[in-house]
Amino acid sequence: MNKTELKPAAVFEQFAKINEIPRPSKREEKMIEYLKSCGESHGLETKVDETGNVLIRKPATPGYENRRTVILQSHMDMVCDKLVDVQFDFDNDPIRTVVDGEWLTAEGTTLGADDGIGCAIELALLDSNDIEHGPLECVFTRDEETGLSGAEGMKSDFMQGDYLINLDSEDEGEIFVSCAGGRNTTARFSFSRQQPADGKFFLRAQLKGLTGGHSGDDINKKRANAIKLLGRFLYQTMKRYDGFQLAQFHSGKLHNAIPRDGSFVIAVPHDLKENVKADWNVFAAQVEDEFHVTDTQMVWSMESAEPEPVIDPQVACRFITALQAVDNGIYAICQDEALGGMVETSSNIASIHTEEDTISILSSQRSNVMSNLDNMCATIRATFELAGAEAWSSDGYPAWKMRSQSALRDTVVSCYKELFGKEPIVRGIHAGLECGLFSERYPQLDMVSFGPTLRFVHTPQERLLIPTVQMVWDHLLLVLKRIPCLEERGERREERD
Repeated sequence: MNKTELKPAAVFEQFAKINEIPRPSKREEKMIEYLKSCGESHGLETKVDETGNVLIRKPATPGYENRRTVILQSHMDMVCDKLVDVQFDFDNDPIRTVVDGEWLTAEGTTLGADDGIGCAIELALLDSNDIEHGPLECVFTRDEETGLSGAEGMKSDFMQGDYLINLDSEDEGEIFVSCAGGRNTTARFSFSRQQPADGKFFLRAQLKGLTGGHSGDDINKKRANAIKLLGRFLYQTMKRYDGFQLAQFHSGKLHNAIPRDGSFVIAVPHDLKENVKADWNVFAAQVEDEFHVTDTQMVWSMESAEPEPVIDPQVACRFITALQAVDNGIYAICQDEALGGMVETSSNIASIHTEEDTISILSSQRSNVMSNLDNMCATIRATFELAGAEAWSSDGYPAWKMRSQSALRDTVVSCYKELFGKEPIVRGIHAGLECGLFSERYPQLDMVSFGPTLRFVHTPQERLLIPTVQMVWDHLLLVLKRIPCLEERGERREERD
């Protein structure tokens, strides 16, 4: 299979165009202009709100004018991550895609199928003239990946549809009807640097090649977290050897990704350097055995480094102790049997960066139960506060609760069974979806989320399973044909006004 043979051609042609356009989170201006031009070139009503969200309305095809209006929604931004040895400018360079068997991936970078493939599906529908459907509103939100600020800034009169289909899910055959809410917690240690004591030898350690992944959807996959591993080694070294000092610690880039790599610089007494190197090698072997299924490509290195001022030893001790103690991973499983043992509450230590006089730690907490989300954030804050850091949590975004009755869900499920002869899985997701914010702003909306199969999102290993795009496309087109009619269209329009 080569790229010219990808099906459905209309969707992959749009995806190829999208991947020519730089669209990092918060820097989506070129994508906004492209979407506007797509709508206006077809003579369709096109709006851009104050936040930068784009809405394009397409009238119903003949015979479908009395159907309920469907909102198709995806986000225009992408997570920008690359392998450490790859040269790539996400503000200017196009994504270079590669067909690998049944998978589409990119050369050393994130693919952007999260959620570029959702945008491509919408654009293919807007570009079509032979697909039967009722009134459509195609909505493209900005900055979903770094705080959902596009959905957060959307006013309650921007969308006017009856049903919403979010195209930002990653498992074909699964219909999502609920999502977690989330908040970020930041901690900051302040310190003064000191000149290292005499007789110290500096070592730089680096860990890379971890699998990483999405901090919500992949938190149950038992993958290694680079920050927690490096913190473990620092804690055992600090406890084992007197005279240990810390100069630098860096790991992670994104609030919603499990960190895949990291490094630190330490100073140890000159006569202990070989002991520390030996400990590092033993620790590496032990950790590789722990994660021999999920993280098979770990790369460990330790080498001499140039001397530099070190962090106040008391602050370094408290920081390292907090890293050892802080919760990371699954905290609770959903009690609702309808959600099938889904993760309810979790936390992920996402990034650490050392500056001249501060260490900043960013973490993300998620839960489908908002009181437990508050509790998880408080737990993380308390750990760092006990260690002497400042700590605070963001406002975050709400969970999306499953509706007991949903005409859209019933339609989507019945269409799937008709097409593929099997039941889809109806479930919640531990990741955050913009549906949570929409459920607050548009409480009347009946919503579902589905999409083609993606793997390793938010990492340079991101992959799109090509055959599932055709399946989602066929499913969506049948759903659009089967959307119920408006019984009292005039009355509902009057209510909207």
